[in-house]
Amino acid sequence: MTNQRADRIIAPPDFDRPFLPEAVFSDDVVLVTGGSSGMGRGMALAFAQGGAKLAILGRDIDKARAVAAEIEAMGERALAIAADVRDAAQVSAAFDAAEDELGPVSILANNAGGNFPALAESLSTNAWNAITQIAIDGTFLCSAEFARRRMAIALPGAIVNNSAQYIRTGFPGDAHSAAAKAAIATLTRALARDWRPGGIRVNCVAAGFFPHAASPNGDDPEMVEKLGRMIPAGRTGRMQEFGWAGAFLCSPFASAITGQVMMIDGGESLRRALLSPDFVPPNQRANIWGYSQ
Repeated sequence: MTNQRADRIIAPPDFDRPFLPEAVFSDDVVLVTGGSSGMGRGMALAFAQGGAKLAILGRDIDKARAVAAEIEAMGERALAIAADVRDAAQVSAAFDAAEDELGPVSILANNAGGNFPALAESLSTNAWNAITQIAIDGTFLCSAEFARRRMAIALPGAIVNNSAQYIRTGFPGDAHSAAAKAAIATLTRALARDWRPGGIRVNCVAAGFFPHAASPNGDDPEMVEKLGRMIPAGRTGRMQEFGWAGAFLCSPFASAITGQVMMIDGGESLRRALLSPDFVPPNQRANIWGYSQ
């Protein structure tokens, strides 16, 4: 029997086909943390596509400048800023720099993060903190700085956070990131309640597999295709989909949406079969994030 599933996989439009009106963010200044690579870059480009001015925040200023140059090539203004989101003073200085050059920040996209495979029993305190402090502390510090500034000038704003599909299930060899991403989802809901009177909406995108150059095997088409076959949608995510989802949640078209976690994972979080391969514990795998011995 021929498997025609591959013929039914629906791919998104290419990035050069905008999904929101061209000038929807023309009055906005968007600060994107972790915007110098991966998913943060994807979100930054999506906002720029809508006419926003962008502040690209990352620890590597050269990478941040490269993304800023991409945005300027699209015809929009962009500023690269080097900062560590775990440091409140650096966060405040980054907002100052963005405001001095571009104007008051009206949208915040929290994408700064990191991850690596590790057995929970082998995680050192430093390894745990390396992931959780960037994701949890960084998201909170940037959000609080943003909210204080918007409230001080009595203007509304929008925040979108970056979580992950495995907040519902956990992920073998990923206790540090799973805990951090779950905290971000809960923080999203709490801040949406706290800041509703100030007109600040807070939402979150919980992403599945979105391969990119910095992710494991993200630049290996064969591995990406293999991973896609395990997902109900038949493929992994495309970076423009992630960027567009975040941009939509901050747009006027989502003005009634706050405190929500949008799952965008191709159905991966729902995947379940009556017959599956035997589960191999992470400490018995050649590759902790793999599925076989």
